[in-house]
Amino acid sequence: MLPRSASTVVLAAQPGLLRDGIASLCQSSGRFRIPAATASGEQAWKLIEQLRPDAAVLELYIPGLDALEIARRLAGLVPWPEAPSTRCIILSSRTDRKTVLEALRAGAQGFLLLSSSGDHLLDCLDRVLAGGIYVAPGVDLKTLFPADRRSTPDDPLDTLSPREFQVFSLLVEGIRPKEIAARLGVSPKTVDTYRVQLMRKLGIHDVASLVKYAIERRLIRSAQTASHA
Repeated sequence: MLPRSASTVVLAAQPGLLRDGIASLCQSSGRFRIPAATASGEQAWKLIEQLRPDAAVLELYIPGLDALEIARRLAGLVPWPEAPSTRCIILSSRTDRKTVLEALRAGAQGFLLLSSSGDHLLDCLDRVLAGGIYVAPGVDLKTLFPADRRSTPDDPLDTLSPREFQVFSLLVEGIRPKEIAARLGVSPKTVDTYRVQLMRKLGIHDVASLVKYAIERRLIRSAQTASHA
């Protein structure tokens, strides 16, 4: 039986071994309990508003409301009435500098990898709930925060605004523009504007080439051409 002082965690991740494993680790630790879990970003936000948990662990590309939009609401970067003071942890398979930085800039206090161990999960929750910031050991901090930024080659992805990078990331994951608009709470026309801008900055002229670029950068494993508009 968990102690009353156990911290509450809402979990938003695809159902299966990953979600079950996280729930089991939290339960067995005696320090955390998961009162609710979901595979939907919209449902995750409803649960956060209703339960006001101590922390939320959100898989980066959950369907529905975008995970980084939830992080922004919780951090106060997006005005939201009576937003809970829930701490936010992003769960992702991606280790590239831009993705990690955008998660932290969105207000997430933790960045955990899908390949992280159970100990890393518990360490992350402990540090984040103590008021700190946690970045998974699998992320190269020297690349993330180079001592001499001038010695680091310019990365075209760094020219993208947070919104443009969100649209880029969702496009290369095979999400259709209409669904991207719903996830970000903007109009399809606005998404199209971001798409045009990011392609111009990257010197790319179609979505297929955008996916190829993402594969070459090891941002995704394979093209999902059937899903693209």
